Amino acid sequence: MTEKYSPDPSDFDYEAALLACARGEKFALQAIYARDSRWLFAVAYRIVKRRELAEEVLHDAMVKVWNRSRLYSPALGSARGWVYTVVRNQALNAVRKRLMEVSTEEHDVPELSTNDNQELAQEAEKLSVCLGKLDETKRNAIVLAFVDGYTHEQIAERLNSPLGSVKSWIRRGLLKLKECLS
Repeated sequence: MTEKYSPDPSDFDYEAALLACARGEKFALQAIYARDSRWLFAVAYRIVKRRELAEEVLHDAMVKVWNRSRLYSPALGSARGWVYTVVRNQALNAVRKRLMEVSTEEHDVPELSTNDNQELAQEAEKLSVCLGKLDETKRNAIVLAFVDGYTHEQIAERLNSPLGSVKSWIRRGLLKLKECLS
């Protein structure tokens, strides 16, 4: 009988490894990766269902573990669970991003008449002018949310700003855009 091996978390100190990552000790990330990469990959693969994408997800997740290890708090749960959650969330984000990609194959794109093209060009120009009237923070937040598809949390992190501020910028910016476009 072949026994399946799964890592026993009791013989590895994940919390100490994350704290070492937070101090910049690369060996700690290497230890986490060496110990759990096989199972972390399985988590990613189960979600994204493509090997090359799962590999990319695992890589990006490990970079996040390294960069965000200082944010780990033992009060919120186990360090091992935190690492697996980072991988899971990265995989879910990859799936969401893939779903948001627009197909541009010829048969998927409807034919537009010259009038339609002119109307779209005029609307795009008007939107561009209105976006240009917004202050930079509101414009960046709106573009990140509606063009790049980032969540409010991701925008807050990317802009290094509080989540509430990002939500307010987007809401106020959309109100100004609506007013400008009317």
